[in-house]
Amino acid sequence: MEDLSRNPNQYKEPVSGPGQPDKRPGGQNLGVAALITAIITFVFAVIPCVGLMAVIPGIIAIVLASVGLSQASKKDSPRGILVAGLIIGIVGTLISISQIFVAGEIAKKADKWSNKIEKIVDEVQKDVMKEIEDANIDIRIQNGDEKVEISTSVNKKEREQTLEELEMGKTSDDDTTLIRPE
Repeated sequence: MEDLSRNPNQYKEPVSGPGQPDKRPGGQNLGVAALITAIITFVFAVIPCVGLMAVIPGIIAIVLASVGLSQASKKDSPRGILVAGLIIGIVGTLISISQIFVAGEIAKKADKWSNKIEKIVDEVQKDVMKEIEDANIDIRIQNGDEKVEISTSVNKKEREQTLEELEMGKTSDDDTTLIRPE
């Protein structure tokens, strides 16, 4: 056995006090910083549209974890927090980069979509206008025993024929609307 009376402070752990630096093993402070930054990166990366900006903290997390790992390997310190920060930082950065590529592809194809949408809207508008031109309108109102019925045709050909007759001075006998209560 060894005599500890000659050097009693030999096996005491160093104590950090006010004004003294933290005596953590090499790279652990960087590991904590890398892990926090990596978690922030991951949270931002999984939010649509915000994830586009998560590349910057992701790169910072990867650099912090890499520097911390090199310091930890020199001093043979634990590397768990550093590896966790590195892995989460890489995953968050990859998610963010994938969102950038997806946004780029959407932007490339957006002009084609707008042309297709315009064509569809034009076709629908033409179909609706055709239906309106050839429509028959029937309005029925009933109040108790009284009933009012209005029927009209908005056929384009009939309107053109009526206009031609009016221009030539011809009038038809059936140019009034009758309302008959029943």
